[in-house]
Order: sequence, then structure tokens, then C-alpha cells
Amino acid sequence: MEGLKVSAQSNPKSVAGALAAILREKGHAEIQAVGAGAVNQAIKAIAIARGFVAPNGINLVTIPAFVEISIDGEERTAIKFIIEPR
Repeated sequence: MEGLKVSAQSNPKSVAGALAAILREKGHAEIQAVGAGAVNQAIKAIAIARGFVAPNGINLVTIPAFVEISIDGEERTAIKFIIEPR
């Protein structure tokens, strides 16, 4: 599954809205983040998205994992967050 990509400059509320829409449509989602700032924005977005979907009776769980990705031909390690309802 192709996931959302979050950077340090991403707006957490916008990412949360996209995340909530994907969760409602597909039932699960993934976010990828490279670097501390991006991981911070991703975690904020997940927390905000929980608030967006909670009124629908959806409680989210997040599973963090490492993933190797290629950026401009260079291999980098990213954090992947798998988000699913409980």
C-alpha cells in the first residue's frame, strides 16, 4: 500500500484530514516520515485524526516500523506508521 508521506513542514491538521478520509474509505492507512521533524508532525497528525474519527466509534492504534526508501537515488531509513482501527 502506498502511504502518506509527511515532512517536517507538513501541516498536521491537513495530514490528519487526509488520514481520516483514507481510514474511512479503506479501513487502514500508512504514513512515512524521514527525520525527527517529520516524525513529530506525523505523530501530531495521528493524534488529531483520532479526534476526527472518534465520534464515529473508531479507536485508532498505531504500529511503528522501519522501512528502507529511495530518495533521489539514495537509500534512507524512514519510520512507517501503520494505522488501524481497534
